[in-house]
Amino acid sequence: MLLGGIEAGGTKMVCALGDENGNLKERVSIPTREPEKCVPEMIDYFRGRGIQALGLATFGPADLNKNSPLYGHILKTPKPGWEGYDFAGAFRKELGVPVGFDTDVNGAILGEVTWGAAKGCSSAIYITVGTGIGVGVYVNGGLLHGLMHPEAGHILLARHPDDTAFAGGCPFHRNCAEGLAAGRAIELRWGQKGAALSDRKEVWELESYYLGQAIADYICTYSPEKIILWGGVMHQPQMFDLVREKTLEFLSGYFTQKQFTPEGMKDYITAPALGDNPGIMGALKLAAMQLAQEEN
Repeated sequence: MLLGGIEAGGTKMVCALGDENGNLKERVSIPTREPEKCVPEMIDYFRGRGIQALGLATFGPADLNKNSPLYGHILKTPKPGWEGYDFAGAFRKELGVPVGFDTDVNGAILGEVTWGAAKGCSSAIYITVGTGIGVGVYVNGGLLHGLMHPEAGHILLARHPDDTAFAGGCPFHRNCAEGLAAGRAIELRWGQKGAALSDRKEVWELESYYLGQAIADYICTYSPEKIILWGGVMHQPQMFDLVREKTLEFLSGYFTQKQFTPEGMKDYITAPALGDNPGIMGALKLAAMQLAQEEN
């Protein structure tokens, strides 16, 4: 079957055609602007292509509650023009096909559970550390939804003793993971983007302190069988080993499974197997799932 997928980010919208097996046939990237400017371009890309369903994995916050009158809408956001926008509804109306709708990070973990590094897991999480921090959560064989979708990038953390003066990079929380460890926080704290600070050991020691602490919290709350860690900050080659080390320090020997050893951590906290494609491949899976649901 031919499916459409969208990975909607803050800077670009990736639109793709593919199938239920995750095979990508083609893709385009459209700059993210106000919805009235970029959404018609996206609709035009899919119109007349014969897709049977569309999967939309979007930046948040978004309303994922199918019983809510705001289902498919973007909620409170600083992105100009997007607050309250009926994102999923725009595509249903114009394309007339089922639209699966979820967050970009939930799409990414769905892609990795279906075809990637977490294949075969019943519980796994995907953490992206870029300009912000997002966490997609897959538990007991399904994506986690509730009153809201998980906003685990905003869990509150204890400050490093040498980092008490930094105001934080989140406008809502002074001490949340995103405000302390996202790419924006690195730039605000050190006056340069992370890519220019590769040789500054203290930058990455502090970064791994916060990420290790956050991951220890996620382990205690979600009990994932696999943790997939990615995003621009994780492109620093030293980061994976540092984060694994700090995670074990924060767990303090509480868990005894083989994953919680230095050797076990190498496979437990890992990069995505799908490279830069888990989000768009997850969007194809969302499309297939929605189509199956509506056919039944």
